[in-house]
Amino acid sequence: MPSIFSRIVSGELPAYKVAEDDHHLAFLDITPLVEGHTLVIPKKETDYIFDLPPAELAALHQFAQRVAKGVRAAVPCRRIGVAVIGLEVPHAHIHLIPMNNVSDMNFANPKIKVAEERMKELAAAISAQVPAADTGSAAAALAPQDTKGGRETTEASAAATPATSADATLSQLQQLTQGLVYMSESEAALEPVSYAAPAGRLTNDALAQLAGVAPGTKVEKQELTYFLRNHTADDGVLGNTELANRFKALQMYLKQELNEVQVYRFGSGPQVPVLVLGEAEGGKLAGFKTVLTET
Repeated sequence: MPSIFSRIVSGELPAYKVAEDDHHLAFLDITPLVEGHTLVIPKKETDYIFDLPPAELAALHQFAQRVAKGVRAAVPCRRIGVAVIGLEVPHAHIHLIPMNNVSDMNFANPKIKVAEERMKELAAAISAQVPAADTGSAAAALAPQDTKGGRETTEASAAATPATSADATLSQLQQLTQGLVYMSESEAALEPVSYAAPAGRLTNDALAQLAGVAPGTKVEKQELTYFLRNHTADDGVLGNTELANRFKALQMYLKQELNEVQVYRFGSGPQVPVLVLGEAEGGKLAGFKTVLTET
């Protein structure tokens, strides 16, 4: 009887696929330890991973390396943990797990439930970030665009990646902020932004121009963790663990990928424009903007 993974390979069962070539497939674990938990398998059904011939084992790990780069680019984390358990499904597979602490790799932890739409978002985001195969490697039997999974990955990449590498940060911020709102006395969407850094020092008037407010408007600075404290707390203003986790992921990305991230508040109530900015690659400032309501 085919394994559940072989049934996914054949198309009999659905999966949130993130990468594929002639011999391998990667898809999201539907009972993940954390968001972005991905499984990498050989298409040929082999129960025990170390029963694979050396060349096939090497090719599987080369494919997993590419997928891990995609996961790390799409899901804010410190590292991608790697695990091979081999007891749950009689089909060789590698777990790729975004991790910030060693405890994130503990398979005794309760599995999380991720909504279908979020799984689709994660799969598309990871797929768009998986690098193309090295045609000289053992894993590259075909160019990625010559396989169904490769075509899907290439199409997703074209849709999600801006034309210039300088806007890669903006693309990532668009994914991280999609559907998120800041709760004050009313709701306001988070809008990702990317600006060319002003020449010279970042003055209050330069910030006001970026925020679209009048020169001379009072500017107040806040620390990012403090600004998002109610939104990253599991029992905070949102009352929704999934949304809290998404705000945590956004906060982590801003702190890890941008330099000197700062929250800027402009003027006083009832409507207070806010810019959250840090230094990105390519001489840009990136982050998001929103509006607070204070009466």
